[in-house]
Formats: sequence, C-alpha cells, structure tokens
Amino acid sequence: MNRFAAGLAAALLVTTPVFAGDESGDSAATAAGHLTPTQIASFAKQIETDLAAKGARVAIVFRTSRPHDKLPPGIAYTHGAFWVYRDIKTSDGRVLKGYAVYNLYHGDGKTLPVSQSYLKQDFPLNFTSTTAESDVGIIIPTPEMQRRLYGLIGTPAYDALHVRDYSLVSNPWDPRYQNCVEFLLDVVASAAWETTSYPQIKANLKAHFTPTRVKAGFLQRTFGPMADPRLQTDDQPGPIATATFESLADFMLTRKLASQSYVLKRAD
Repeated sequence: MNRFAAGLAAALLVTTPVFAGDESGDSAATAAGHLTPTQIASFAKQIETDLAAKGARVAIVFRTSRPHDKLPPGIAYTHGAFWVYRDIKTSDGRVLKGYAVYNLYHGDGKTLPVSQSYLKQDFPLNFTSTTAESDVGIIIPTPEMQRRLYGLIGTPAYDALHVRDYSLVSNPWDPRYQNCVEFLLDVVASAAWETTSYPQIKANLKAHFTPTRVKAGFLQRTFGPMADPRLQTDDQPGPIATATFESLADFMLTRKLASQSYVLKRAD
C-alpha cells in the first residue's frame, strides 16, 4: 500500500462524513430499504476502505435501486456517481478528510419535475442507503485521469456539462437529454480529451463510445401503456441505446482511462 493509500485508510478509521438524509430526487429514494441502518453504515465504510486501499482519490461507483433480476440483461446498476476524496465540512463546522459523492438526480415531481435533473453532492451513507442489492460496481480511473477529474469535479466547467432535461434511456451520442451515467460519461470525456466544448464531446463519443442496447421488450414490460415523463426516446434514431456501468467501464478500460473495473460485494 503506498503512502497516500495508507494515510487515507487510517483517516477512514476515525472519520465518518455527515449523513445528509434521504435524497427525494434520487430515483432510488422511495425504494424499500434492502439494508438495515447498521448494514448501510458498514457497507459505506467498506467501500471507502476499499477505495482507500487502492489509493483512489477519484472513483466511479454504481449501485442499483432495483433487484438485479428486475433489470434488463447486461445492465447491473441504475445509478452511478463520482466518489472524490477531499476536505468535507461537517454540520458543526469541522473539516475532515473523506469521500464526497457527486451525483446527478432527477426531480422528485414536487420541487422539480421528474423530467428535469440537478447536481447534488452528498455522502457514502446516502449512496448505500437506497441500494436494493449487496454489491456495487466500481471503476478506478488511471492516476492521470484521477488528476484531471479531481481538478474538474465541482467546478463551473463541471456544472456546465449538466443537461437539465432528463431521460431514463438518454442517447449518449445526442445532446438533448442526460441521465446520471451519461453525465459521468460526459465528464470523463471532458477530462480525457481536455475539452469543455459539449458539441466536441458528443462528436468524440459518437466516434469512440459504444452504448448499451436496451431491449424494447423490457421497456414495454416495465412501463406498459403508461406515459412516464422520464422516458424520452426522441433522441433515439434507432434501437434504444444508453450509457451504463458496463459500457462506461469498457470504454475507459479500452482507451486506458481506467486501471480496473470490478464488483465489490458487501461483507457479511
């Protein structure tokens, strides 16, 4: 374990970031709890410790708010976020070191329409509190990509990559809509090609990124005849395709933007 990893692991033994509470705009916020409060805290700490052992200043972590057997084939997770190790200010004014979690959430239908999204920084406990399974998917960017992402996340340039119009199955080659994974992809692309030009990012992704196909039958079974404002498909000129943990990991590993991708199971 290198010096950074050792120091980070030690810090995580004595600090726990503030739990900001349930995030109503999160697509998983109303899901039935899979884990007990004790398990939620333990799983959050397990993920932090795992990232610390790998010396990760920036990682991309995925969870699912639906059981795996309710998801379409080839798609394991429904939500992903950046985990960034940095200073965190607690509610009592202290500044601690720990992982901050950077998300894109869709609206709750009350304060913001569900067809709109917003960016929110919260904490590992928020992330694990709404998981429907006992595993997460993790992508560890290369050290150079971590450096670039660390300098980008949370800045005005990062905010400018956010598209408010939301779709559950947004087309990552098209600029009209965005979901949480497409936002992650856009930020990764911005850091990889060192550009903040959104048209250029989309052109580069169309040339180099292969999205995940979503079978139309799954959408029909899930939504049936219902009209769901989160399900927009006018950006899909052909078969439904969107960004997922699987396609983002493949893109980053193939282009040497990530050092590894793996599934972490909750310790019993």
